[in-house]
Amino acid sequence: MEPILQPKTEPPATPVEAEELRRRHYNARVAGIEHVHEELMILRVEPDERPPRLTAGQYTVLGLGYWEPRVPDTQAETLSAGRLRKLVTRAYSVSCPLLGEDGRLLRVTDVPFLEFYILLVRHSASRVPALTPRLFTLSPGDRLFLSGTFHSRYTLERVKRNDRVLFLATGTGEAPHNAMLADLLANGHTGRIGSVNCVRYRRDLGYLDKHRRLEGRFPNYRYLTLTTREPENIDRNAPGYVGKRYIQDYFASGDLAGGLGWSPDPENTHAFLCGNPEMIGVPHHTHDPEKRYPQPAGMVELLQRQGFQIDQPHEPGNIHFEKYW
Repeated sequence: MEPILQPKTEPPATPVEAEELRRRHYNARVAGIEHVHEELMILRVEPDERPPRLTAGQYTVLGLGYWEPRVPDTQAETLSAGRLRKLVTRAYSVSCPLLGEDGRLLRVTDVPFLEFYILLVRHSASRVPALTPRLFTLSPGDRLFLSGTFHSRYTLERVKRNDRVLFLATGTGEAPHNAMLADLLANGHTGRIGSVNCVRYRRDLGYLDKHRRLEGRFPNYRYLTLTTREPENIDRNAPGYVGKRYIQDYFASGDLAGGLGWSPDPENTHAFLCGNPEMIGVPHHTHDPEKRYPQPAGMVELLQRQGFQIDQPHEPGNIHFEKYW
C-alpha cells in the first residue's frame, strides 16, 4: 500500500482565476453539514434552481473543481495545468433527514435541500481519491456543482402498500434506503419494514438515533445494525464475542429473521441491496450456471436460493440492487 502523503498539487495561478472558475461551474451551495465523525458526514446541498422532481432511491452527481484544496493526510495527487481547471464529479444516492427538529417525519420532497451521506476516502489502490478529500473541506455557504437530473430504477415502484420491505446496506449505502423508508412511513405503509446496516464501527451509524425514534413510532418498522471491527468482532476474549457480522452470514444463519421478528418470503417481500459489491453479489453473465455467482456468496445468490428473483426492466422481480463501486 502506498504511504499517505500530503497533496502535491498547486491551485490555479490566482484567487481571481479560482473565483471565476467557481462562477462558471457551480450552481448550488452547502446548506448544512453534520460531521458524524472526522471521516463521515451528512451534507445538505441547496441548488440555485430546484431540479426536476426526485423519486426516493435515486442518485444525482456532485462536483468540485480540481483547483479546490484537499484535506490533509490524503494520498498524493499530481495534476496537469489543464486538469486543475476542470471539475471532478461523482454520483451519490440522495439520502433523507428522516426527522425534522420538531420531530416531524420528513421525506426528500419536504425539504429545500438534497441530503448526502459521504465517507471520506483518503487512499485508494485503483485511483487517487479526488472528490471526497475536497468535499470534506467545505463549510456552510460554500459553493459546488450539483447535477440537475436524477437517475436509477432503484425505487419503490414495484412495492405494494402491504408488501414487506427489506433494506440491506453497508455503510453509506443506506442513503437511498433512508429516502425510501421515509416515503413508506409517510404514506402509511401497512406491510412490515426492516432496515439492516453493516458498518465497521458503531460510530459509523450516522442515522442511528433517528432510526431508533422511528422504531418507537412505527410498530411495523425495525432497524438492525451489524459491526465488523468492534472488540466483540475481532477479540475472542472480549465480552459478548460474536465474530465479524456480515449481512450474508446474518441472513444465512436465520439471525436476521430473528432480529426482524419475521422471515423474508418471496411471496410478499421486496429486498433492496445497496453498498459493497461483495454483499450484493451480482451474478456474472456467463453460460455456465456453476460460475454465475461471485464467491463467497452474496445476498443475490442467497435470496435466489429462496425463490426471490432479480428485478429487471422487462422481468419484474423482488430483488433490487444499487452498486456503489
